[in-house]
Amino acid sequence: MRLATILVVLLLVASACSPSSDDDSSAGSIPASSTPEVSSSRGGAPTLDPSFDYGQVDYEAQPVGSALRGDRDDAAFPPSLVDPNDIARGGPPPDGIPPIDEPKFVPVAEVDFIDSDTEAVVVVEVNGDARAYPVQILIWHEIVNDEIGGEPVTVTYCPLCNSAVVYQRQIGNRILDFGTSGELYQSALVMYDRQTESLWAHFTGQAIVGHYAGTQLQLVPAQTLGFGSFKEAFPDGLVLSPDTGFDRPYGTNPYVGYDDAQTNPIGGFISQPIDDRFSAKTRLVGVTDDEGAYSILLDSLAEARVIAVTEGGRNDVVFYTDGLNSSLENEQIDEGRDVGQTGVFVAQTSDGTALTFESSDDHFVDNETGSTWDILGRAIDGELAGERLAGVPHVDSFWFSWSTYQPDQVLIER
Repeated sequence: MRLATILVVLLLVASACSPSSDDDSSAGSIPASSTPEVSSSRGGAPTLDPSFDYGQVDYEAQPVGSALRGDRDDAAFPPSLVDPNDIARGGPPPDGIPPIDEPKFVPVAEVDFIDSDTEAVVVVEVNGDARAYPVQILIWHEIVNDEIGGEPVTVTYCPLCNSAVVYQRQIGNRILDFGTSGELYQSALVMYDRQTESLWAHFTGQAIVGHYAGTQLQLVPAQTLGFGSFKEAFPDGLVLSPDTGFDRPYGTNPYVGYDDAQTNPIGGFISQPIDDRFSAKTRLVGVTDDEGAYSILLDSLAEARVIAVTEGGRNDVVFYTDGLNSSLENEQIDEGRDVGQTGVFVAQTSDGTALTFESSDDHFVDNETGSTWDILGRAIDGELAGERLAGVPHVDSFWFSWSTYQPDQVLIER
């Protein structure tokens, strides 16, 4: 059964990736004379020549990013952040897994395609505009280019590393549109922007190859929650509709059995040794911030329900409640085991008053005022009712992905 599952996943991933060649040197290249002049440092956005005609790149003739592979001596691009040979390819062309560029939404009250309150949705709120992106749709598209609260954002989901990450997609005056490159770096989605063909790591929001190499997209706080939590918090919220223009069996999981802590990721898609302190698919919560990176194993968090993180001068609090199905376990997305839902927040009120928390049933109580808070960091009862904790961008992911991308992370143990 396990072998059959692996074979199915291999076939599915192959259908999600771009045309491949065993010899990277055979990939096409954009002539140096046609590339834009670029000035860049790894810490900031490149300044691109506005006269460059990006339309001359033939997307049908060459895989995304093929022009950017290998060493270049023409200084047209900043240095790649990764070895391009470690970027794995699969089958069909870029956008073989089609991103959603014109998303449609329905009000919560009109949703008739989600039957379970524990089915996974990615929740994003910007400037009071709250939206839910069902994983039953994201698992077939992986990228949604959207605008929330007037801000251009990209909502991304990678089944192979079990992570949802949201970014602002504007750099300077340029708004980027992202697609699926059909390639993977360390078994995680590699995106490309259609404006420059730069390759971006979904897991970090950083460009790794091309014009924008070294540029970091700003992360937007997001949570993967059970649909019931979204409905309760945002009765007037909007939900991504399955009316996508594509024919997909929404509600089913094409990676049946992938969420098994005793199995490893697909070997051909990861080139680095896996940190073996824990099983590869052990679940965790991970945060990257100005102080570095830290993670908490989900089993530890589920036992404690609430954990304060003060390392490095931080003042974060991490919440856990039941109420979220694994989307990657069973054939039906909403039938996976309950893996729990998480939230990471700055543990202080809007006026800067520091708070400490304890768990109380499916909610949390601050020790300072006795107010009650929910998994979205909202005070729903007590003296501070109506207050909101500032969200901290985080990922719910597998150990192998997090430890590979964040080898210097601090593991918080309680």
